[in-house]
Amino acid sequence: MKNNLLVIALLVITTSVYSQRKSDLIAEIDNLKSKISEVEQELAVAKREISSSNAEAEALKSENLTLRDANATLLGNMSNFSQLSKQNSDNVDRAMAALARKERQLSGINDMISANDSTAIVSLTRIKQTLGENAKVSVEGGVVVISNSLNTLFGSDTSDKLTEEGKTWLAGVADIIKSNPSFKAEVEGLNITGEFGSTYDQVASVASELVTNLEVPAQNIGISAKDGNFKEGINIRLQPDYKGFYAKAKESAKATQ
Repeated sequence: MKNNLLVIALLVITTSVYSQRKSDLIAEIDNLKSKISEVEQELAVAKREISSSNAEAEALKSENLTLRDANATLLGNMSNFSQLSKQNSDNVDRAMAALARKERQLSGINDMISANDSTAIVSLTRIKQTLGENAKVSVEGGVVVISNSLNTLFGSDTSDKLTEEGKTWLAGVADIIKSNPSFKAEVEGLNITGEFGSTYDQVASVASELVTNLEVPAQNIGISAKDGNFKEGINIRLQPDYKGFYAKAKESAKATQ
């Protein structure tokens, strides 16, 4: 009987101990489950944060690529602008240099024109000294014009034979022409009738006297006849050697390039 009670007691104790351990294990399992749930929740939060960080990283990467492309484009544009600015500066420099050359060319031409005008004015004074203060002399556009009437030169408006007075006058004109080799002389006949045959004979007679008897170089003499617009007579036009003038102007232009 005692043995039975002992066994029963041991069974009760064992059962009690087992029940206690089972209850502890269940509590521990519940605790672990709770911790696992917390960990899972934290893991889910971490995953969301990682996903968000990855999205932000991708966005920053894309933005960085865009900024790099924009920066490269900006640098390219700045380089192009710098080159364009340099080209514009070079173009301005070339334009200014060309303008300076043109100014020098024009200055040289103006100097030559002024020299011709000055020569014409000086010649006007010398002509009056040679032909007398009553001589009909004027300057028109740099051209010295010495005039005389048909009556003085030929005795009438239809004759082409020079009078002695006319020859004396032409001798003075010849001296003037020969003393101004830079000028070309043109014998111009003015006619009011419109019949230029006799006018050409008269200017030819004057030119012949200048070349044949007064030794004026033939290449320095030209002749012409035109309507005198109610005026008739003979003009000796002393004008610059335009061919030589333009040759000098061309040389001056080349020299300043």
